[in-house]
Amino acid sequence: MRIDGKREGLLIVLSGPSGCGKGTIVGEMLKRGDCAVSVSATTRDPRPGEVNDVNYHFLKKEQFTQLIAQDRLLEYAQYCDNYYGTLRDEVDALRAEGKHVILEIEVQGAMQIKERCPEAVLVYTLPPSVGELYRRLKKRGTETDEVIEKRIRRAGEELPLADRYDFILFNDVLEDAVADFSSIIRTAYMYPVYHKNQIGEMIEDAKTFHVPDHIEE
Repeated sequence: MRIDGKREGLLIVLSGPSGCGKGTIVGEMLKRGDCAVSVSATTRDPRPGEVNDVNYHFLKKEQFTQLIAQDRLLEYAQYCDNYYGTLRDEVDALRAEGKHVILEIEVQGAMQIKERCPEAVLVYTLPPSVGELYRRLKKRGTETDEVIEKRIRRAGEELPLADRYDFILFNDVLEDAVADFSSIIRTAYMYPVYHKNQIGEMIEDAKTFHVPDHIEE
């Protein structure tokens, strides 16, 4: 799709178990310059060092529920009495600039995106094995074995929904995973839904086409 002569960027959802390297992959993709991330909105209080409109859009609960009522969120969820969500206007503005917007969100939010934005590209990221996932979580040194075990079991519960995504991205070697992600973007950009305007223009041109009297060289 083109907006004022510029092709609209993709909306890409990236999900996967904690510890599979989603954030690292997104960080590498942002270095390309044609990708962007949307700042999520939340009703939780800022943590030390967090900046409003940079880490999150920190909102009051009343503001957030108003956004829900106005259908201004692409997806949202509630965790521990706090809301988290993606602002529709912010995503639309970035895509209008030709940026590919990457949303790093959980399966619940991804399914909402799939329903509200059928053109979105859903990518599910996986480590090469459960053993490798455990190794990566353990290496972070931020969680107990009990928490790690819960995260891995949660991953097992989410995996049955992986077949509702458009692509599976295995993150074994980071460089290969980033290259595969780039290939996904190139492939998805060939989807007919992203060329509706151009196809429509060609259809109209074909209807009124006449063979020219001479061909300019």
